[in-house]
Amino acid sequence: MLNVLVTGGNGQLGSELNEVSSEYSESLKLFLVNRHTLNLESESELTRYIAENQIGAILNTAAYTAVDLAEKEIEKATTSNVTIPKLLANISKFHHLRFLHVSTDFVFDGKSCQPYREEDPIGPISVYGKTKARGEEEIQKTDSNFQILRTSWAYSKFGNNFLKTIRRLAQEKPELRIISDQIGSPTWVRDLARVSLQLIQTDLPGIYHYSNEGVASWYDFAKEIVEISRLKTKIIPIETKEYPTPASRPAYSVFNKSKIKKSLNIEIPHWKDSLKACLTEMEKI
Repeated sequence: MLNVLVTGGNGQLGSELNEVSSEYSESLKLFLVNRHTLNLESESELTRYIAENQIGAILNTAAYTAVDLAEKEIEKATTSNVTIPKLLANISKFHHLRFLHVSTDFVFDGKSCQPYREEDPIGPISVYGKTKARGEEEIQKTDSNFQILRTSWAYSKFGNNFLKTIRRLAQEKPELRIISDQIGSPTWVRDLARVSLQLIQTDLPGIYHYSNEGVASWYDFAKEIVEISRLKTKIIPIETKEYPTPASRPAYSVFNKSKIKKSLNIEIPHWKDSLKACLTEMEKI
């Protein structure tokens, strides 16, 4: 039995990990913590917790993810996305623990026209992206038994995300203007949670990319959400320049996922199928 410390336990991914944990009950036991229950900046507290609960792996889902706010709150973003991952990686190395860190498509500049591979050079264009990139670099410097799992366009029934925002606004407004020139792959965090738990049980270190299959713009994504939800709101495509934000976003965030598919021998669901599954579950709430 592998005891896994899950940071960010009350976030989107932490909540989904808790939901799927019963599927892995024969091989894993999850210990979910958040910033109120365990101080991730305290090496002594972390060390004590690891010893008391016989932790064998750390799955770091904790992060500062407010992309636009990060442009002002640089110190907060740096603490969550650089300092804490570095500490967790060092602790993992010292105690011989497996360590999986969740990262983002924002480490890339979005100027590619081919799906990003794990070995492609990074070039973040926002404070959020830069802190996540630095976090990855600090983890790699520790030479620990690390796994970095990059994902994109995450949504679920938990937390604040694009899916929930569109559903709410579509019930309030007759039309929504949505960006159509940013391209990526929506990812149901439930699928990401399952892959995270599969990956952390392997002895396969390195960087991996995971998102649902298929490619979409935010406009495509919003249109599908509205249609499946049987809402009447009209979705109107606009260009990024018509909706300026404090932080720059990658225009292209598509991943090549051949490495993780081969490593875990998995088939990845298409984003439209996963979206339908998520919305079906949300209707039951």
